[in-house]
Amino acid sequence: MKITEIKTFRMSATPHKSDTNNWLFIKIYTDTGIYGVGEGSLQYKDLGLMAEIEDFSKFLIGKDPFAIEYIWTSLYRRVTWTGGALTMSAISAIDLALWDLKGKALGVPVFELLGGKVRDAIPVYANGWFEDAVTPDEHAEAAIKTVESGFPCLKFYPFKGQYVTTPERIKTGVELVAAVREAVGPDVQIGIDVRARLDFWSALQVAEELIPYKVSWIEEPIQFDNPKLMGEFARKVRIPVSTGEQLYNRWDFQPLLDEKSISIIQPDICHAGGISELRKIASAAETQYVNVAPHNSNGPISTAASLHLDMNIPNCFKQEIFVSFLDRYEAVLTNQIPIHDGFATPPVGPGWGTDIDEEALKEFPPSEYTPVDSEPYTEFF
Repeated sequence: MKITEIKTFRMSATPHKSDTNNWLFIKIYTDTGIYGVGEGSLQYKDLGLMAEIEDFSKFLIGKDPFAIEYIWTSLYRRVTWTGGALTMSAISAIDLALWDLKGKALGVPVFELLGGKVRDAIPVYANGWFEDAVTPDEHAEAAIKTVESGFPCLKFYPFKGQYVTTPERIKTGVELVAAVREAVGPDVQIGIDVRARLDFWSALQVAEELIPYKVSWIEEPIQFDNPKLMGEFARKVRIPVSTGEQLYNRWDFQPLLDEKSISIIQPDICHAGGISELRKIASAAETQYVNVAPHNSNGPISTAASLHLDMNIPNCFKQEIFVSFLDRYEAVLTNQIPIHDGFATPPVGPGWGTDIDEEALKEFPPSEYTPVDSEPYTEFF
């Protein structure tokens, strides 16, 4: 079996507190007619990603698609200027497509190729449930609806505004958390994503003020790119700290793990090297008793692939699901992702168990956007 062609597909993503961006998929075809589908969605950078995949495609033609580790290592080690968001997202898309292809060729789900499942279903947490909420009452109402729809774990972003924050903005954020906790009761887990919008000392104050609301974790309380400072923060607070969505490989994660204080890491399967690399990151985390909750603000193949990984790794904490994306997932997937009562499983079938319907993609043509101005962080300095 040899690789014969690589095609790239784009569609507009569901808007998320900003102008819309795009999801990007690839299909890798072989001379047997079997193909695999991958995703490398990289918000607001899909044109650059397409160019990187096109260049890598010249290397892939004629290669054995089963040689996944050889291809991954070649794309990472045998290139000039390796690493970074674009290259790693291109490698991720290719890696995911190759795992799907191999599963289809052998007639088994990807999680079976990884060594089989360690659980029957994956606990999930809901993101994107608060899209139209502004006030505490609106957040409370949206939280109740989300829990009643079958999601007993919620994450949201109560702290807005510029990087160096004010007491007023801290007070507003804490009030939102209080409203959600009062609305859903003591048994629903709540995660708080700060999205690095607080300075170090404000973040410490926020963590202390959140203690009465029994927050399950606080995500990226400060900027992500100083692992020593993130580790120091985690040692100073009483809430578990999570981070890692903008780290791209096992070497990026190692300094964070060396701090021995982070509770949850969040590598993204579309940006950190695909299934192949996330398994290695998860194994490294396991040696420090750190849990993994794959970041997932991407499209439907990212979600399906993450669930296959979660089925296999012992230290999976939860899987992120954007509930606001599910309708668009349903519109383009050939087989839906089962999500019931706070748990999800991969679609049933070989490979991912699902595919992208190319005809359905035509209903969601790629969006135009302006870097920076179209992105959701215009107040983030």
